[in-house]
Amino acid sequence: MREETLNRALSRYEQTPHLVFWETTKACSLACRHCRASAQTEPLAGELSTQEGFDLIDQIAEMPGMAPILVFTGGDCFARADLSELIGHARERSIRVGIAPSVTERLTRERMQELFELGVRSVSISLDGANAQSHDSLRGIPGHFEKTLEALQMMRDMGFRLQVNTTVMKSNALELAEILALLNGVGVSIWEVFFLVGVGRGAQIQEVDPEVAEDVCHFLADTAMTGMTVRTVEAPFYRRVLAQREKFADENLRSHFALGETYDLLHADMLRRGLGARKRDHGPSTLATGDGRGIVFVGYDGDVHASGFLPISLGNVRQETLGSIYADDPLLTSLRAGLLEGECGQCDYRRLCGGSRARAYARTGRVLEDDPACIRTKTGKRIALPMAI
Repeated sequence: MREETLNRALSRYEQTPHLVFWETTKACSLACRHCRASAQTEPLAGELSTQEGFDLIDQIAEMPGMAPILVFTGGDCFARADLSELIGHARERSIRVGIAPSVTERLTRERMQELFELGVRSVSISLDGANAQSHDSLRGIPGHFEKTLEALQMMRDMGFRLQVNTTVMKSNALELAEILALLNGVGVSIWEVFFLVGVGRGAQIQEVDPEVAEDVCHFLADTAMTGMTVRTVEAPFYRRVLAQREKFADENLRSHFALGETYDLLHADMLRRGLGARKRDHGPSTLATGDGRGIVFVGYDGDVHASGFLPISLGNVRQETLGSIYADDPLLTSLRAGLLEGECGQCDYRRLCGGSRARAYARTGRVLEDDPACIRTKTGKRIALPMAI
């Protein structure tokens, strides 16, 4: 990302986020082993009412500058009986919207057609394994893998812009090239790769170590050059990898980076599946967003968080406006100012990356500490890396 573009983005994020995620409900008929929200079958007491949802949407519309994109998530946002009303109100306020439903019996062609007619075009659903054994073991429902592929094909045919979310953990890291092949086959254009943070039920699942995380980022950089739009969640060091690789676009990566076995296996699998053809010289620039920096999360009860993976309440939209919490909260202003501790605070890429604040908190109890998944920190393997210019 060019310096002037980065400066403009970070300046805008001082007052207004790029994305607002609203956890409309905790209710979901799935019981995924890695669920951040520890979702359950019934909604919890204290969920924002329809009118309070309208108020939240109005608060978003009144933020300065261009209004953020509002993503309705959960739990399962389709468990909200008033979802269409809420989306309709957002569209009346000229807010761009996306939905992130669960693949359940609620996700039907009729329901999707209703949302399409309301102006919804962006949908994201999760696919966390390359086959039924791997995906269904996480979702806890036999046959869910096939239902997910069927849902993607249905929504593709209806004209939706599809995003697939994949959570990377130790158990599925080597399946990523095969998952990529599935996405290409269905016509998915956006792949958002979540790097597991051990919160909620996900605390019982093993995250990838720093060396594997780095290898995965290099594989994702290769993927981005094939034309797939790749984004990461809780892995902002992916942007650092992209920036480093731009300097050596036409050279042997191994002469500059200590790539490991995970990268070798993923890269070989990618080539074997015929996925390595370049459509770009390098991956497109990604937004310099992070926890509390261009992103804010509103819980089912109105509590505001820097992200859905960072369980520190910064205020509640029932008492304060989302805009004032985002702009004025001391923790968020510290995050946006890059006032980080440890090696993250000294890193030349701290403005572009900034580390996962959620993972730092989950591992150390300190939001501003080092991101332990990054190889440049004291918890990762120390290797020589080219510095920023």
